Amino acid sequence: MSTKFDASVSTPVDAWERKRLAAVRPASWNNPEPAAPYQLVIIGAGPAGLAAAREAAALGLRVALVERHEIGGTCFNTGCVPSKALLRTAAVYAEMRDAARYGAEVPADIRVDFSAVMERLRRIRSHLTNTTSVRLLAASGVDVFFGSAQFSGPDSLIVNDQPLRFDKALIATGARPDIPDVPGLKQAGFLTNTTIFELAELPPRLLVIGGGPLGCELAQAFQRLGSRVTIVQKLPLFLEREERDAAQTLSDAFARDGIEVRLNTLAVAVRSDGDEKVVDLVSDDYHSTIRVDAILTGVGRLPNVQGLALEKAGVVYDDVAGIRVDDQLRTANPRIHAAGDVCLDEKYTDTAEESARVAIRNAVLGGCEKMSELVVPWCTYTDPEIAHVGMYVREANARGIPVKTFTVPMHQVDRAMTDSEQGGFVKIHVRDGSDRILGATIVARDAGDMISQVTLAMVAGVGMRTLAKVIHAYPTRTSAIRLAAKAYNQTRLSARVVARLKHWLARPR
Repeated sequence: MSTKFDASVSTPVDAWERKRLAAVRPASWNNPEPAAPYQLVIIGAGPAGLAAAREAAALGLRVALVERHEIGGTCFNTGCVPSKALLRTAAVYAEMRDAARYGAEVPADIRVDFSAVMERLRRIRSHLTNTTSVRLLAASGVDVFFGSAQFSGPDSLIVNDQPLRFDKALIATGARPDIPDVPGLKQAGFLTNTTIFELAELPPRLLVIGGGPLGCELAQAFQRLGSRVTIVQKLPLFLEREERDAAQTLSDAFARDGIEVRLNTLAVAVRSDGDEKVVDLVSDDYHSTIRVDAILTGVGRLPNVQGLALEKAGVVYDDVAGIRVDDQLRTANPRIHAAGDVCLDEKYTDTAEESARVAIRNAVLGGCEKMSELVVPWCTYTDPEIAHVGMYVREANARGIPVKTFTVPMHQVDRAMTDSEQGGFVKIHVRDGSDRILGATIVARDAGDMISQVTLAMVAGVGMRTLAKVIHAYPTRTSAIRLAAKAYNQTRLSARVVARLKHWLARPR
């Protein structure tokens, strides 16, 4: 029997949380009198909505921004910002326990102060409201409305009984956690990314359902903070979209951290037994039961399309795929565009922000920019991180594009060796017969930062021959990128060229 744990007990609203709430949803806020009509109305104030509002305000447009909950959306309040703060603290505890690997003495008693961990998270989130606040938006000329928006026609909507008319509109309502349909789960209680950062105490035993980026990041973080974590994934590996060797590297890292991994496994039923949650699992024909104190669902996200009365605006949508848009982010209504998680397969903050800028330039400036032309990287912030940009080999093969891959294991990189972090690799895919970079995957401690160099090369049209000329400060992990480029250069030297070069060098001077 575990120590009594109550996931329903939330952290108290302290000074940091009061500051955040005052910035992202002030209790004293009164919605402005609507201008008639607005040149642009934006629904949703997450990363996409904020990027669009700032872009439009900088152009001098009359802009209205409508938000149902809090400015900043999931990323700022319950996603990227708090999760990365938690991951950093968890990494520190992992390094303390692993101090012997660095020739240091392992502390005899490493005690995790979970309340201090969560206070740091709230403090960081509070500080970042200096750049994300209602009053900052209002000062830039944006009319901010809090409330639920519903379309009342192709060029109008209603917010708390207030009518708003528009020339153009942008739907950026984001996405919400996709709760798995497991019998008994709702009755027993569960956590999502919107509630896990409200925990007042560390769950002694945590079950994570789902092996996507969210599930993997938080599973590793809570294991390192002291929970006994079991992760259940219905597929044979984590991160189904990533390179198989990248996913395997992460699986090995989970094993070292002590996470119990159950692949090809489904949670089929949940029930309560006192303070415990009893979960029935099935793997092929093998049935088992696990007892835990808390369950985190991380199986994906669904677009927020309900309650908007999109039919009245002539906007076509799907409950799972979201709002249907073309490559220029136009909906079926020519007045209305969409951006971010509500319409894109790639549900990442950087993608959401850039899609909003594309939508605004197309909607109000008459542009014709295409999402398919963007080069957008993403990263899963586990340890090691897994970052990717561009095509995978399977995508190139599906398009009939000949591809050659250049791989550098991190154990061949001096800085990785000095840091005792030699797991992982840099893998760059090149169109065969040229030095054009099609895509790359990096698995390393700082993969999220390292991938930017490859992204820049792809955006600028820089090929492998130029990358091979880039001098890196020594020693750095990014030198792995140059090593991959040098490996490409080696393939350009045919046997005949090498023979001629040797013959020329052997001539007497």
